[in-house]
Amino acid sequence: MNYRVVLNILGKVLLAEALLMLLPTAAALVYGESALPFLWTILPLLLIGGGMNHVKPRSMDLFAREGFVVVGLSWLLMSAFGALPFVLAGDIPHYIDALFETVSGFTTTGASILTDVEAMSRGCMFWRLFTHWVGGMGVLVFIAAILPISGEHYIHVMRAEVPGPTVSKLVPRARKTARILYLIYLGLTLSEALFLLVGGMSFYEAILHAFATAGTGGFSTRGLSIGAFDSVYIETVIATFMLLFGCNFNLFYLILLGQGLAVLKSEELRVYLSIIALSVLVIALNIMGSVGGFLEGLRYAYFQVTTIISTTGFSTCDFDRWPELSRWILVLLMFVGGCAGSTAGGLKVTRIIILFKSYLCELKQFILPTRVKRIWFEGKAVDDQTVRSVLIFFETYMAVIGLSVLLLTLDGRDLTTNLTASIACISNIGPGLNLVGPMGSYAFFSVPSKLVLSLEMLLGRLEIFPVLFLFAPRVWRRR
Repeated sequence: MNYRVVLNILGKVLLAEALLMLLPTAAALVYGESALPFLWTILPLLLIGGGMNHVKPRSMDLFAREGFVVVGLSWLLMSAFGALPFVLAGDIPHYIDALFETVSGFTTTGASILTDVEAMSRGCMFWRLFTHWVGGMGVLVFIAAILPISGEHYIHVMRAEVPGPTVSKLVPRARKTARILYLIYLGLTLSEALFLLVGGMSFYEAILHAFATAGTGGFSTRGLSIGAFDSVYIETVIATFMLLFGCNFNLFYLILLGQGLAVLKSEELRVYLSIIALSVLVIALNIMGSVGGFLEGLRYAYFQVTTIISTTGFSTCDFDRWPELSRWILVLLMFVGGCAGSTAGGLKVTRIIILFKSYLCELKQFILPTRVKRIWFEGKAVDDQTVRSVLIFFETYMAVIGLSVLLLTLDGRDLTTNLTASIACISNIGPGLNLVGPMGSYAFFSVPSKLVLSLEMLLGRLEIFPVLFLFAPRVWRRR
């Protein structure tokens, strides 16, 4: 383990968090609130981050082991410090509750312990939704984009932080790839904010909801979420951008290069859109009798399907009151998630495709054992190592859900609440069913359960292994 390079980059992460906190500090001042909760958090971030940043390694080259450790520790430190303003401002008095809310923000989960969202101060509300935007693309990708970090091994950090089975560089240099990703991310965010302004949202709420949509997070400034605006236009804009942020960002880069035909050929995109279209149609038909007709059914189904499959977690209605078929279609979509290389959570469409094709391949192998079967994806043969990695990830994912549900039962809640809370947290969605439905909250869970769910959110956002690696003794040995 190259400890010096790990400490140096962790220092940069804390300094970056201090820099990012200047925005909610400014928001607090604009609305006549005290900036002290943020200033008292920025000060230790500067002192500790500055000290760690002064640890100069001989080389900034990173290998896979350091990459996983840096990512895992970065998110833990960011969450630990990011919770302080909520406590200092008195908006969330208890630190564990504040930590849960902050982890939910950075991991773009959107699960909340707040029962009166609109009572929060403007500065802390800004920070709460801004954490979605910071965590959506990843803070280490942000650092790579703005700081002169040398060493092409930095791609190991991107692979550990950017969701999906594989991460490739858009251009030969990892730093330039990070810049391209953030420019696309920023451009889409500003575009959505502009559309929301046109729809009548205030500047403050348009920016914050654009932050939350971009990170596919789901926190809102309103207790009734997007349903509070009661606007078909606003719902359509947000739903469409949720769909876009659930797409692979590589596709947006291809569009910028004028390679639109290559985008249309994407197998992952076609499957993603097909799942959405089929789910919307089935749910619309299933709920039309209770919402006032098929068109109203399409309106609610389109929004809720896109918010769940993109793992955003906004709501326009209490879908927990829908018929069982519609409710459990949404639960299945929680597992699917968005595309690889997006800001969405879940298993990812790519993995679902590979898992399904692996099953078909094994089935054909039983029928015709003498034939060699290969799995093809995006026009290329998938190597055995990738298939094995997907299977291991799926098994670990399901094992984490099972263990989490077992631990949550100690609180004495019903199975549907515990199961959907666990799925919603590891898939970074937020709302589940029953007590954690779109009109509920996670406030009733005990402190140990909140810590379990917080860990699940981190495992889901970082795709399990960067966090699990922190508990392996061999990882910490020197080379």
